[in-house]
Amino acid sequence: MGRLFGTDGVRGVAGTELTAELAEGLGRAAVTVLGRHSAGQPVLVVGRDPRASGVWLEEALTGGIRAAGGDVILAGVEPTPAIAYMTVDLGASAGVVISASHNPAEDNGIKFFSHEGRKLPDAIEDEIEAALDDVPPSAAVPGDSRPAGDAIDRYVDHLVGAALARLDGMRVVVDCANGSASAVAPGLLSRLGADVTALNAEPDGVNINAGCGALHPRFVAEAVVRLGADAGVSHDGDADRALFASADGEVIDGDQVLAASAIALHEAGELTGDTVVATVMSNIGFERAMGDHGINLVRTRVGDRYVAEEMDRRGAVLGGEQSGHVIFRRYATTGDGLLTAVRFLSLAAARGVSVGELASVMRRYPQVLVNVRVEDRDAVSASPVVAAAVAEAEEALGDGGRVLLRPSGTEPLVRVMVEAETEDEANHHARAIADVVSGA
Repeated sequence: MGRLFGTDGVRGVAGTELTAELAEGLGRAAVTVLGRHSAGQPVLVVGRDPRASGVWLEEALTGGIRAAGGDVILAGVEPTPAIAYMTVDLGASAGVVISASHNPAEDNGIKFFSHEGRKLPDAIEDEIEAALDDVPPSAAVPGDSRPAGDAIDRYVDHLVGAALARLDGMRVVVDCANGSASAVAPGLLSRLGADVTALNAEPDGVNINAGCGALHPRFVAEAVVRLGADAGVSHDGDADRALFASADGEVIDGDQVLAASAIALHEAGELTGDTVVATVMSNIGFERAMGDHGINLVRTRVGDRYVAEEMDRRGAVLGGEQSGHVIFRRYATTGDGLLTAVRFLSLAAARGVSVGELASVMRRYPQVLVNVRVEDRDAVSASPVVAAAVAEAEEALGDGGRVLLRPSGTEPLVRVMVEAETEDEANHHARAIADVVSGA
């Protein structure tokens, strides 16, 4: 059996893979493990996104926490990064979010934050998983439950304080993905002075991420053009991502946000070590833009937890993913789509330029990704025939492109990624390598 915890907590189809029994067990196990690592009675902040399954999963999880003697601070439906902030703000032992982020409504997940608001280390997750099979009996006195009170207001105040300038006169369309951003994002940007149009901000438990949000950034891009707005923002279901759209309807991805943010921090002398952390999927255009400005790029495995870990190792203040997870370490412990929106939009306002002009600091090379189903991922990685196909493509691309083969960590797939000067060239080499991989 594989590891229960993935790169972003425990996920599965609610009711079949992620059951009430598992949620209750995770609550009990978390209290048991946290009790080993901290003095006093564990206190956990619990939040969720608006999926229908979140209601009964919250009841099961908090029941397990309380049965094991832990106290619960109930935040209700809030963005994932808000729970990370509240965990620190309220002095809790840990934070827990019930969410499957950008996944469809039938999925759900449970992820934990440490008392520092950071994702739990693998070792602690492994302890929680092991404790599922060896949880002690219920505590003699069950834990308490109380609401989070005005903690969300302090979170929003914190975000407002991170702005580089007010957004007065800026017309912004915000796609909330019918998720956790719905009750927070429009008001936050309005408070900064923006004229806000909110889309997909009416969650009903089943419409989260449905044809909208950060997985469908063209939705807000088209709305920006239709409404004559200055910029668009797309969040995912739990609001830890943000993608953008320019006034002319061009999608702005996480690499472009990172590039503009890194250059601005570098020019202000605030980019520690002149280093930015991104993943192996970040565009070659991002890498070149960083090089042109004397900024060191460090790449990690795909996953914002790996970006965060590398940032901590290097003392970096900025990192993120092409998908829109961006970590501004001076203001947040994890990826925060609301904070990213505040920082990127206010950077444009402070400089008196459009978001499209900000994004133009890097050229985005065409990137083609082909998923190849294989029987043995390790055999593909060791295949000299595959290595030769990759080498041939790299020689043909020269300095004008990049090849990456990445075995999936959860499925029998090898992902073939090629970047090139043109879409046709990237497609040609990606398909050629994929054909070799499928026959290896």
